[in-house]
Amino acid sequence: MHGDERIVLERYLRERGLKLTGARMTVLEAFLSLESHVTVDAVYDEAKKIDPGIGQATVFRAMKLFRDAGLAREACHDDGGRQYEHAWRHAHHDHLTCVSCGAVVEFVDPAIEKAQEDVYRRYGFNSAGHRLELYGLCPKCTKRGG
Repeated sequence: MHGDERIVLERYLRERGLKLTGARMTVLEAFLSLESHVTVDAVYDEAKKIDPGIGQATVFRAMKLFRDAGLAREACHDDGGRQYEHAWRHAHHDHLTCVSCGAVVEFVDPAIEKAQEDVYRRYGFNSAGHRLELYGLCPKCTKRGG
């Protein structure tokens, strides 16, 4: 188990008068064991390996709680399915997604970051974060003809 994430979750729950239940710990363990972008269904499948009696609604609620606590963030989800990725101590990055096979490349581009800050200033906004998702065909799909 990842101790820092547990501490963050415990603090978040305590501040809201909520308890750190065994089910929430199971979902956290399952989520943290998975890498990259994962659906709630993938977390559910992983959580069932730990606790076969865990319910899908429990996993769904826990993932929303982890998002609110800053442990997970929503990732690109064009197919309608919500996806999450680790957020705690994971640096900001943007996404390049293949519209054919769904491959995702995470990247950071200083020029894009600067341009976004310029847009905030131009319109008088204070930055509260952003999510950039670019779409195209990956090299493999381009070779195959899409």
